[in-house]
Amino acid sequence: MTTETTREPLRDALGLLKDRERVAERLLESSAKHSFDPDTELDWDAPLDEGKWFWPPELLSLYGTPMWRRMPEEQRLELSRHEAASLASLGIWFEIILMQLLVRHVYDKPVGSAHVRYALTEIADECRHSQMFARMIEKSGAPTYPVSGLHHNLARVLKSVSTTPGSFACTLLGEEILDYMQRLTFPDDRVQTIVRGVTRIHVVEEARHVRYAREELRRQMVTCPRWEAGLTRLSSGEAARVFSLAFVNPAVYTNVGLDHREAVAQVRASGHRREVMQAGAKRLTDFLDEIGVMRGLGRRLWQSSGLLAR
Repeated sequence: MTTETTREPLRDALGLLKDRERVAERLLESSAKHSFDPDTELDWDAPLDEGKWFWPPELLSLYGTPMWRRMPEEQRLELSRHEAASLASLGIWFEIILMQLLVRHVYDKPVGSAHVRYALTEIADECRHSQMFARMIEKSGAPTYPVSGLHHNLARVLKSVSTTPGSFACTLLGEEILDYMQRLTFPDDRVQTIVRGVTRIHVVEEARHVRYAREELRRQMVTCPRWEAGLTRLSSGEAARVFSLAFVNPAVYTNVGLDHREAVAQVRASGHRREVMQAGAKRLTDFLDEIGVMRGLGRRLWQSSGLLAR
C-alpha cells in the first residue's frame, strides 16, 4: 500500500524532473536566438593587429613577477601569443572530454525530452568552439600545446569512470575559470580583434552551458546516494589540482626564450597569479560550497590546487 510518507519522495522527484524540463526548454529558446557560426561571424582573413596583445597582460601567468619585469615589451607580447594558444589548446581538450561526458549522460534518457535535446545542442556548440579555438591558434601562428601524457590519460580514466555529478562538477571547473578570463578579454581593446571575437562568442554560448551544468549538479547532489556525493567531492578536488597544473603548458616559456623551470617557480610563487586564479574560481567554489561539494578531503584538494584560499 502506498502511504503519504512514500509519496513524498515521488512528488519531490517529479518536481525535479519538471524543473529540469523547464530549464532545458528555456535554454533551447536562448540557443535559437543567441547562437553563432564562428566561420561566418568572424573575419578570419583580416590581418592581425600590429602591437596588440593576444591575452590581457594582467591575466598572463608571469605578470608582476621578477621575470616579467626583466622582459622587454616585445617578449611580453610574444608570451601572450603563446599563452593564448596554450589556453585554447586546453579548452579544446576540456571540450572533447565534456562532449563525451554529455553523450554518456543522455545515453539512457528519453531522446524526446527537452533535457536531452539541449544536451545535443550543447554538444554541437562545443564542436564549433573546438574548431574555433583551433582556427584561432592557427591564425596566431603559435603551435598547439597538448596537455602532458599523464594528464591526457588521467582524463581517459575520468571519462570512463566518472559518475553523473562528478561529470558536471568537472565540466564547471573547465568552463567557469576560462569564462572569467574571457569576460575580461572580449571588451579589452588592447587585445587582438580576432581573439576578442572568439572570446565574445564563447562567453555568450558558455553562459547556457554553465546554467545547464549547475542545475543538473544541484539536482544530482540532492538525489544521489551518499557514496556518490563523497566520490564527487574527491574527484572534483583532484580535477582542480590537475587543472591548475595544466593551465599553462611550460613549453610556452621555452618557446618565448625563457628558462621554463625558473618561470614555473615564479608563477607558483606569484601572489598576483594566485589572486587571479582564485578570483576566476570564486563563483564556482562558492556554488560548490553551497550545494555540499566542498567538504573534507575534497576541500583540502581544492586548497592544494591554489584555486581556493586556505
